[in-house]
Amino acid sequence: MTHAHFINKDKQALERALKTITIIIEVNIVNWISRFSKQSVAIALSTFITSTAWAETIVITADRLVDVTNGNVIKNAAVVVDDNIITAAGAVASISLPTDAARIDLGDSTLMPGLMDMHVHLTSDATRHGYKRLEVSLPRAAITGVKHAKATLEAGFTTVRNVGAPGFADVALRDAINAGDVEGPRMFVAGPSLGVTGGHCDSNLLPYEYDNYSEGVADGPWEVRKTVRRNIKYGATVIKFCATGGVLSKGTKVGAQQYTFEEMKALIDEAHLRGLTVATHAHGTSGIKDAIKAGVDSVEHVSLLDDEAIALAKENGTYFSMDIYVTEYILGEGEKAGILEESLNKERIVGKTQRENFKKAVNAGVNMVFGSDAGVYPHGDNPKQFARMVKFGMTPMQAIQAATINPARLLKQEATLGSLDKGKFADIVAVPGNPMEDMSLMENVGFVMKDGSIVKQYAM
Repeated sequence: MTHAHFINKDKQALERALKTITIIIEVNIVNWISRFSKQSVAIALSTFITSTAWAETIVITADRLVDVTNGNVIKNAAVVVDDNIITAAGAVASISLPTDAARIDLGDSTLMPGLMDMHVHLTSDATRHGYKRLEVSLPRAAITGVKHAKATLEAGFTTVRNVGAPGFADVALRDAINAGDVEGPRMFVAGPSLGVTGGHCDSNLLPYEYDNYSEGVADGPWEVRKTVRRNIKYGATVIKFCATGGVLSKGTKVGAQQYTFEEMKALIDEAHLRGLTVATHAHGTSGIKDAIKAGVDSVEHVSLLDDEAIALAKENGTYFSMDIYVTEYILGEGEKAGILEESLNKERIVGKTQRENFKKAVNAGVNMVFGSDAGVYPHGDNPKQFARMVKFGMTPMQAIQAATINPARLLKQEATLGSLDKGKFADIVAVPGNPMEDMSLMENVGFVMKDGSIVKQYAM
C-alpha cells in the first residue's frame, strides 16, 4: 500500500469529521441558544469543538426506530455509529452509550435504515419524453444524472438500482460517486438494457432510413449472452432486459411478449454464471411467467398478472417491483413532458389494473421491493410512492421493509445494507413524526447519513 493511499485515506477521514462537526453544531445550536446566554453558548461551542473535533463515534437518538428485521418499532431509541459502521442500535435503556461520542438528538422523529429504490433511471429527465429525448446527448444525460443523484440521496435513498442508461453513463456516475467527486446514493447499475429489435428497450422513434437502434438490442440466445458479457465488461453490476412491450415505447403492445423463453434462459444463465442478479421489464402475463420460469430475480412493473404468475413468483422467491405512483405523473403531466398520445392511452389501460394486481400480490405474500421508475417522473419525488403502497394494500411496516431489508436481500447485500443491525454500513435516515401513523411523512426526510457521513440535516 502506497504512502499516497494513506494520505488520501487520512484526508477523507478529516473531511468526514469536519462535515460531521459542522452539521452537529447546526443541529444543537438552537437548543443551546434557548438554554444559555450568548456568552455561555460561545463557551459551550468552544468546548464542544475541542471535545469532538476528532471523534469518529456518533450517537443518534430519536423517539422511535424502525426495526425492519423483526418488524417492530422501538421507542426512545439510539444508533451508535463508529466511523461508517453501526456498532449498536435499539432502545436507549438497552445500549451502553459511549460517553465521549458526538451526540445528535432528533427528538420527535423516526429513525430507519437508508432507503433503497430498485427502479430508477438517474440519467433520464422527467421533463423530456418521446421525441424530446432525441435532443439529449449522452454527455448531457450523464451531467444531468449528477443533479438527479443528489436529489435522490437527499430524499433519503442511500442505495438505488439503476435499470438502464445509454452509453454506460450510469457506470460513470456510480464511479464518480464512489470516488467522492459528486454526491449520490450507492448505485447498482445495469448499463444499456437488453431488448429485441423493434421492442421496448429499442429506439423506435425514427424511420427506416436512419438505421437507428438502441445499443442493448440483442436477438437470439448467443447474441444475448454476448451482450450480457459486454455489459459486465464495461462495469454493469446488474442486468436488465425487456421481456414484453412497454407503455413509453413507440409501436409496442404492453402485454406482448418479446423475448422467447430460450432467449431469457440464456440471458439469465449468463448473468448468474457471473454472479449478477437480473431484472426484467414485464407488463404482460406470458412474459412475466416465462421470465420467472427462466430464473429472473425481479420483475418490474408486473401490470397484467394472473394467479399462476403469483404462484410462480412465490414458488421461485421472485421479487416484484411495482411502480404504482408513476401513473399519476404520466396521466397528469406526461403530455406536457412529451409523452406520446399512444403511450398515454396505454397507461390509461394498465395503470388501474397494475394497482389492483399490486394488492393481489401483497395479499398472496409475494416478495416485494420498492421501485419508483424515477426518471419517468422527477427524481427526489421517489417517496411519494410510499403512501400509495399503503393505500393499495401494504401495512406501513411492509412498505418500509420493501424499501430497506427486501432490496438488500434481492441484491444479496443483506450482510451490509438494509437494516440498522450491528455491523452494517451506517446508512441511516429519519423522518419527523411517526410514519406508521401517516406514510406521507416519508416525503419529508429530514436526516440522511450515508456510509457514516451526514449529507442532510434540518431541524425536526
